[in-house]
Amino acid sequence: MQIQLLGRQPYAETEAAMRAFTAARGSDSEDQLWLVEHPPVYTQGIAGRDAHVLAAGDIPVIRTDRGGQVTFHGPGQVVAYPLVDLRRLGIYVKEYVYRIEEAVIDTLWAFGVVGHRVRSAPGIYVRPADPASHAVLHSASLDPFRDLGKIAALGIKVSRHCSYHGVALNVAMDLEPYSRIDPCGYAGLRTVDLRSLGVPAAWDEAAAEIAGHLHRRLQP
Repeated sequence: MQIQLLGRQPYAETEAAMRAFTAARGSDSEDQLWLVEHPPVYTQGIAGRDAHVLAAGDIPVIRTDRGGQVTFHGPGQVVAYPLVDLRRLGIYVKEYVYRIEEAVIDTLWAFGVVGHRVRSAPGIYVRPADPASHAVLHSASLDPFRDLGKIAALGIKVSRHCSYHGVALNVAMDLEPYSRIDPCGYAGLRTVDLRSLGVPAAWDEAAAEIAGHLHRRLQP
């Protein structure tokens, strides 16, 4: 896997480049991992509902072909785009998503934070009041997001067995734009970053950490 630290990149151009790379790649094309930081933008999944965008204001809203609902990208967030041939890797989409989430959990643990999954709500969540807690989450029959904040959002697309789009990890952001949407389609869902958890990580540091874990997790 070739890892590319691309820095600050416009969202629309990056998505177009991912689609072009995926359309052009062959069975022998090397997998790539792009790590970027986007200017402020809301992105909608292919089935995203406009009602989940409450007040975009001057932040553009771009509809994409990934799964999931609306999310926000902005400075201080590491966005990782694994461009992976799943057939060559020998896995299906469910396993692929699991491995990406495991890489995020590994990354958070490197900063002393415990990441959690919530059933039927892709992405990774933390306990803002106790980020290092390993305690079992509340029953899904109750509020599944009780005492949790979302720190990483995931949305992918697979075409001809090859993946694009990926996962966004919040490091040190202006979190206000999340209040203008229903994050990932969940009204009132709290969104956090490492800084709000008391972790003073730099973008480059977090990018290198998640790149290493994704590279390790996305091997045969």
